[in-house]
Amino acid sequence: MSVVKINAITVPEGMGPEIEKRFAGNARQVETVEGFEGFELLRPADGGDRYFVYTRWRSEEDFRRWMSSERFARGHAQSDRSSGRPPVATASELLSFEVVELVRP
Repeated sequence: MSVVKINAITVPEGMGPEIEKRFAGNARQVETVEGFEGFELLRPADGGDRYFVYTRWRSEEDFRRWMSSERFARGHAQSDRSSGRPPVATASELLSFEVVELVRP
């Protein structure tokens, strides 16, 4: 059964375009990882300050393997401070779900 991971990221005012740019540059890092089934970056449509990073995985084990991989570490490196780029998030919360029903067109 697939699992869904949603990273709820609080983004300071005015930093939305920057987080979108950074994800666009790094999204391909996960595309070929075994067990990866999908990715979506969701922008708040109500003026809120939380973006949601939705990923879907074949299994919890596949997700954990990605989290411990070198590619994950590279994509999520805290090099922003050394590169002079400001942080794009003030908080983050990981939500986990099991897919119990799926309907597709």
